[in-house]
Amino acid sequence: MKINKKSILLFLSVLGPGLITANVDNDAGGIATYSVAGATFGYSLLWTLIPITVALVVVQEMCARMGVVSGKSLADMIRENFGVKVTAYLMLFLLLADLGNTVAEFAGWASAMEIFGVSKYISVPIGALLVWWLVVKGSYKFVEKVFLFACTIYLTYIVSAVLAHPPWGEIMLATVTPSFELKPSYLMMIVGVVGTTIAPWMQFYIQSAVVEKGIRVEEYKASRLDVIVGCIMTDVVAFFIIVACGATMFVKGVHIEDAKDAAVALAPLAGKYASALFAIGLANASLFAASILPLATAYYVCEAMGWESGVDHDFKSAPQFMWLYTGLIVLGALIILIPNAPLIAIMLLSQVVNGALLPFVLIFMLILVNKTELMGEYVNSKSFNIIAWITVIVMIVLTLALVVQTILQ
Repeated sequence: MKINKKSILLFLSVLGPGLITANVDNDAGGIATYSVAGATFGYSLLWTLIPITVALVVVQEMCARMGVVSGKSLADMIRENFGVKVTAYLMLFLLLADLGNTVAEFAGWASAMEIFGVSKYISVPIGALLVWWLVVKGSYKFVEKVFLFACTIYLTYIVSAVLAHPPWGEIMLATVTPSFELKPSYLMMIVGVVGTTIAPWMQFYIQSAVVEKGIRVEEYKASRLDVIVGCIMTDVVAFFIIVACGATMFVKGVHIEDAKDAAVALAPLAGKYASALFAIGLANASLFAASILPLATAYYVCEAMGWESGVDHDFKSAPQFMWLYTGLIVLGALIILIPNAPLIAIMLLSQVVNGALLPFVLIFMLILVNKTELMGEYVNSKSFNIIAWITVIVMIVLTLALVVQTILQ
């Protein structure tokens, strides 16, 4: 088979937005959810990753396509088509949700570094300074390269799973065989696993990143491949997290509450290297997401308000963008450092707000992507619309269930 070097170079030139956005989905909260799923229910939830991947591809591809064809961000398009008032309310709630999410990421970073004996009063300020410096002082190309490198560190979870020596035959069978238990805890865990997949900020970030990268319509197919590769990679990582915890903690009946517990529990069950790699993965994922979430928030708030935005700007040319990014990082880090801060309440509240906003964002997207005057020949096909609406309806139902579960907790 002849390798088309031109196609490979084109793909590499547009690589980034899809891969980065999907991988950030495996943040501290996502890793905790997958860890608990594996430790509590073994391999029985692996089959959910197949429809989850399809859902992620469908939603992310639509946003990437809108960015390529329109040259506008999602926040821009919502403001122009649904009005300033709707956009302002949407931005306000997204801002609050993402502050809670940023706190959660710094909490994950602090937990991971505590495994290595580093106090949060040292690790959190250093982590906050690193992510601030990266975006404020770096160019878009440099920042994207750092983020792409961070994506490769997720491979540590694959190694952790292999070191646990799981029964691969049983795992492959569980992956392709849907299974259900009528226990409330099992059903809620399904909701949790699916509900961590698609968050409102992801749609805004990927479209803004595609626009800032300057991907053209003729490069759309390569951009779509970037999205698909990113979505597959993020759920492959989720697969191996569940496998690592299922092959060790579930088998031994070890109960865990979060990803830090999983990393610590792996040491006696799968060896110190598996434990260290799992902790490194958690640290990387948390700091990676602590960079992206404030960045995504700064993008969509500034774009919705018509202010200058982008990593290639500075405090002089895009003051609102840079100060908003800085403020979110400073607040997120400070909240973690407050003694007895209600971290759980903040994280749960942000999850509820995310869940409540997701239906609106997904419906706005589907209306926009089907407008011929905006998308021309790149509107959704009839078959894609059917898949997209089913995905949206299922995601809305499951996310609302997650919101109800969170409120009840």
